[in-house]
Amino acid sequence: MAGKLAGEGVTSLLTHLGENVSDRAQAGGVTSEYLELLDRIRSAGLPSEISVKLTQLGLDVDAEICFVNLTKLLAHEQHTPTDSNRILWIDMEQSAYVDATLEMYLRARAANPRVGVCVQAYLYRTEQDVEALVGSGASVRLVKGAYSEPAEIAYPKKHDVNESYFRLAQMLLGSEAQRAGVRVALATHDWKLIARISEWAGRQGISKSQLEFAMLYGIEREEQLRLAREGYRSCVLVSYGAYWFPWFVRRLAERPANMLLLARNLFSR
Repeated sequence: MAGKLAGEGVTSLLTHLGENVSDRAQAGGVTSEYLELLDRIRSAGLPSEISVKLTQLGLDVDAEICFVNLTKLLAHEQHTPTDSNRILWIDMEQSAYVDATLEMYLRARAANPRVGVCVQAYLYRTEQDVEALVGSGASVRLVKGAYSEPAEIAYPKKHDVNESYFRLAQMLLGSEAQRAGVRVALATHDWKLIARISEWAGRQGISKSQLEFAMLYGIEREEQLRLAREGYRSCVLVSYGAYWFPWFVRRLAERPANMLLLARNLFSR
């Protein structure tokens, strides 16, 4: 799958489904799976990256166990020299994990710069978090947010989430971010938002090759290929593993709107 995408000019971001492991052995098992995945990426010469959840690596068990497992993955990634710009991504989970995730990211980055972190546009706090990340020259993947969060901490209306996303994209693509060496991956299937960001970036003199858009595998396939053909950097998130059904049911229960887009794409084929 990743090889076919590469042949079409689309890179891939691979993630093993699962979260909130409950013991050290489970966390070690997930780490071993990702180590094997990195070996397979290297042997196949694929332009692929991986993305991990810290609760998969043992954050709920013990922060130090999580950090050790994350360090193992980063060290292994360091020995994959096919693309010096390739990094290991840390996913963002529910709001209760934001501080711990950012702390773990900064700690890991101090030892190894080839690591990036995801932030969620629907949280009010994210603008402040992005300001700090831009200042440090971070690699950031911007998403809208998939978890159910209370209105006290997250924008409840789609319009407000979209406006937040656009503002954050401007910050992550702006002159300060460029001077600091920020890499940003804009993860959204919203073609209107993609067009708005692209038009704004063009007016700022930002080349298409500096814009990286990421989408889920199986959703907006033609848009992914169009972006690649037109000179944008197009990436597809490929999720795999036996945990897919619990993941699907949980996301459907938390935020039904997340699945409407998937259903439209499946039944429009």
